[in-house]
Amino acid sequence: MHEFYRKVRGAFSTPGLLLGTLFFAASLTPSLLPRTYLMQGVLGGASFATGYGIGVAARWLWAYLEIPLPSARADRIMKLTAGVICVVTVAVFAWRAAEWQNSVRSLMGLDAVETAYPLMVTTIAAAVFALLTALVSLFRRVHRFLSWRLNRHVPRRISKVVGLALTAILFWSVINGVFFETLLRVADSSFQELDQRIDPQMQQPADAMKTGSASSLIDWELLGLRGREFVTSGPTAEEIGRFFGSPALEPLRVYVGLNSRENAEERAALALEEMLRVGAFDRSILVVVVPTGTGWIDPAALDTLEYLHRGDVASVALQYSYLTSWLSLLVEPGYGGEAGRALFSKVYAHWTTLPAETRPRLYLHGLSLGAMNSELSSDLYDVIADPFHGALWSGPPFSSQRWRQFTAERQPDSPAWLPRFRDGSIVRFANQTSGLSDDGTVWGPMRIGYLQYASDPVTFFDPHSLYREPAWMRAPRGPDVSASLTWFPVVTMLQLALDMAVATTTPIGYGHVYAPEHYIDAWVAITQPPTLDTSTLARLKEFLADRF
Repeated sequence: MHEFYRKVRGAFSTPGLLLGTLFFAASLTPSLLPRTYLMQGVLGGASFATGYGIGVAARWLWAYLEIPLPSARADRIMKLTAGVICVVTVAVFAWRAAEWQNSVRSLMGLDAVETAYPLMVTTIAAAVFALLTALVSLFRRVHRFLSWRLNRHVPRRISKVVGLALTAILFWSVINGVFFETLLRVADSSFQELDQRIDPQMQQPADAMKTGSASSLIDWELLGLRGREFVTSGPTAEEIGRFFGSPALEPLRVYVGLNSRENAEERAALALEEMLRVGAFDRSILVVVVPTGTGWIDPAALDTLEYLHRGDVASVALQYSYLTSWLSLLVEPGYGGEAGRALFSKVYAHWTTLPAETRPRLYLHGLSLGAMNSELSSDLYDVIADPFHGALWSGPPFSSQRWRQFTAERQPDSPAWLPRFRDGSIVRFANQTSGLSDDGTVWGPMRIGYLQYASDPVTFFDPHSLYREPAWMRAPRGPDVSASLTWFPVVTMLQLALDMAVATTTPIGYGHVYAPEHYIDAWVAITQPPTLDTSTLARLKEFLADRF
């Protein structure tokens, strides 16, 4: 038993164990979104492994710099002390984990949890740590083997450097060539099959004015799953009229699937032809929509606009991918921007030929990756002589260039999660509690609005949180962000990365799931629909909230 204890004790690094435990404990604290015990276990294991690795690297650097190391006796005492500290730290933090999770859940209207399942979390974390440790051990073994073989022909230090480079190349080739490529092929095949699937309950439109109908220029089979959903869903003139108690128009929705034409330019030209066929430019409101990576368009965004303007709305969208947004951004990062620019340029070119007094008001819209690509669809210098009327971009990803600029150049007294950009005459921000018209500033002819929740990690993930506290964490915080959220180097970035992966699992109105009532406030401020009294707006919000 003593020999076993000695081997186990010698196998672990004291700095690595201490730092890994601190990282694991910090990972139990709240972030933007609530976590299940499985998510927490994966996060805890990754955090422990990261901290342990940093501790081991620090111990190696200490020895490399030839700073005196503790004696064997002192080392044994330090390891025993470290073990006690680690056990106590984990126990204290695990005891508070449920409380921390409930600080997030209560803000989102979720039921409180009585336990954070510390045993399950610890077991999963240990398994994740063991897996990561095994990969590191394999890397070291391969490095030693290659260095040994090279040392027969070149000096020792050169062999180690070259061996390290070769090992890194080998592992990257295996991971990229086997794991990622296989994963991407499987994902590509799965998403493509899903995109082409025709739901038997989804009938081809009989109305000749609908995209995908027998009279349409766009084949029903080539619309893609999300395109077929878009053109067959949404409110009808009858439903809108029933709500208001007066006649309404049938909203026009044009969508061009990825397989309809060979490239974005051809698909954009086809979209314009279809718009002209159905009379899209005869409506009062025209919206150029850039969908998410899968081609999905948030019904909460378009349905609300169509109700507010009593059906007098035409919208057009171009599919650029069938992969989920993060895969689309990884595999084909330029496609969305290219498709957005192609569609906008076609629509804008025709729109500018129409008499200014009779043409529709022109707006842009996108959610998530669609928001980022919609930002890229127009150039200020191309439209400044005859500007479009505005845009509503919801949940913009943290990498969105214009969003980052507006946020960075906000008024100093405004929080990063709800910035005020200059005098508010062009760009404004809104969330669940603050609308775009709250400050009383007069908007100019072009109204750019961002709808974002402080709890949305897609928007507020910050790679710089690796080493510094994000600006949005400073007081005052957003209404849906836990007061117990604390910044920790490295760990906070891992927490936010996990949050981003599950951002659409929250209740509606939080995270990356945008609610119709918040879209209503934003669209009212941006598009100024026909006068609606307060009671009617409240009734519409309640009505649409029940539908989603």
